[in-house]
Amino acid sequence: MHASPAPTDPAVDALAARLRRLPPSCGPVRLVGVDGHAGSGKSTFAGRLADALGAAPVLHLDDIATHEELFAWTERLLDQVIEPLRHGRSARYALYDWRERGFGPARVLPCAPVIVVEGVGAGRRALRPYLARLVWMELPEEQAWARGRARDGAEQSEFWAGWVQAERRHFAEDPSRPFADLLIRPGNTGYGVLAGPAMTPE
Repeated sequence: MHASPAPTDPAVDALAARLRRLPPSCGPVRLVGVDGHAGSGKSTFAGRLADALGAAPVLHLDDIATHEELFAWTERLLDQVIEPLRHGRSARYALYDWRERGFGPARVLPCAPVIVVEGVGAGRRALRPYLARLVWMELPEEQAWARGRARDGAEQSEFWAGWVQAERRHFAEDPSRPFADLLIRPGNTGYGVLAGPAMTPE
């Protein structure tokens, strides 16, 4: 028995069409950042967007971060991912295993017309120059964190306590939302796509 495909969302399809028409932002690639609080639905939305883009590659920043470097992964991302893409080459990045607490085999990220980068910190200042668009999942932090805790279960409660503090520090020092081109509001049946602070006239 085959699983049913995810339902199409006209708003996501329209966004995908807009993204395809953008000029490249990182070599030949249009990099699209999907940022927001942990638990806000970034991975699900990124998957839907990638499907609407015709199976665009998705880079999950959880695969770059580590227990010791929840947010201190910028140089590794720039060296292993951004630099090759800038020169029109596929990237190879070390894949972190959260259970084994170490890096496993490298993963290849093909140099595609559009690549989605999702994760907390996808809109950090060091990456914004390479993004064609930055979208922010518009879900309040406490609501997002409650969703994340429910998803991960009690065995991850200690990790979450440390994560919340780290995320608060990160966004206090390097906020993403003020620079978002678009705000994505998860709904019961689809997504709302709104102009973000960076696209809204003062």
